[in-house]
Amino acid sequence: MADAEWNGRVKGILKAELKRRNLSYRDLSEKLAALGIQENEANIKNKISRGGFSAVFLVQSLVAIGCQTVRLEDA
Repeated sequence: MADAEWNGRVKGILKAELKRRNLSYRDLSEKLAALGIQENEANIKNKISRGGFSAVFLVQSLVAIGCQTVRLEDA
């Protein structure tokens, strides 16, 4: 798989978890802020749309939204 495909898969994982919880990028921004992580809605939208964000951002986001398991088969 090419890097672009991996980026798309990772982006799909995060977007799917947000959708499962009916959360917006604004909601994610607020939940990250509660953990002391400052990311505004526009930055989050840009990161997720390009799919090239760091593993740290992925894990921070998943923790912030209360995700305890990740479904790789859905991505």
